Amino acid sequence: MGQRNQSGTEQVTEFILTGFQLSLHMKALLFVVLLIVFLLTLAGNITIIILVCLAQQLQTAMYFFLCNLSLLDILFVLTITPKMLENLVSLKQTISFLGCAAQCYFYFFLGTAEFILISVMSFDRYVAICHPLRYAIIMNSHVCAWLVLGCWMGAFLSTIGPIALLFQLSYCGSNVIDHVFCDYAPIIKLSCNDIHFILALESILSSVVLLSSLSVTGFSYLYIITTIVRMQSAKGRLKAFSTCASHLTVASTFYGCSIFMYALPSQGRSRNVQKAVAVLTAAVSPLFNPFIYTLRNEKVKEAFRDCLKWSALKL
Repeated sequence: MGQRNQSGTEQVTEFILTGFQLSLHMKALLFVVLLIVFLLTLAGNITIIILVCLAQQLQTAMYFFLCNLSLLDILFVLTITPKMLENLVSLKQTISFLGCAAQCYFYFFLGTAEFILISVMSFDRYVAICHPLRYAIIMNSHVCAWLVLGCWMGAFLSTIGPIALLFQLSYCGSNVIDHVFCDYAPIIKLSCNDIHFILALESILSSVVLLSSLSVTGFSYLYIITTIVRMQSAKGRLKAFSTCASHLTVASTFYGCSIFMYALPSQGRSRNVQKAVAVLTAAVSPLFNPFIYTLRNEKVKEAFRDCLKWSALKL
């Protein structure tokens, strides 16, 4: 469980993830469900990436951002789900100290990058609907590349500090994390150091990311709705709304789950409810994105049909 450090106290070398307290039959059922969701998530998001890379009609800013969203979702589920599946069938539900640090960092790094990317996609929809004639000029390939790079760099800079400090703390007591994966709040509770500075830093950085992302998304859709309402043609309004409906659905789901987990007070909330929402966000939500865009977007469906025809001809 631990080893002696220089001060003579025992330092934790591995953590135990409690997960869900379920019967063997329920664990087996949950394993099957999560495995199916995991495989479908990989298949759906890989399909989106392939379509965007191959289909000429998808070579626009919107689908470039969608491709990056799919990449983030793939990395997100690869960070969380395999260990979750392993713990469901293992008698020893442990994770090494370094493994926990890596999982915690990539969970927040990728989640933050997705948060920022969703706000970038909101801005993209704003330009497409409010400035359609200038869309290709404003959202050119260089701008898109810099915006995506900004997502990754912003996520890196806002998460590396708190996570690095978190795993420099001493963990000399319990090593039991009451969660399904290595999340920030359950881990920091186990530390035997003063955590006020780290909590303040994490709160400031997460608030900046949350408020800035929500502000960009909120103002973008405020202008989008205003523009749509002013349109004379009902057909034009429907077409304009359909171009952002998929993104609005994805943004609402992601923001809603994230705010429930990290922004709202957790007092009086069942731990099982918190764990269920965490699983929904980390393992299930990435499944929705490719299917939401596929079901609602005619260009993606057309590109998918073209790829199937091309594959059939090759065979």
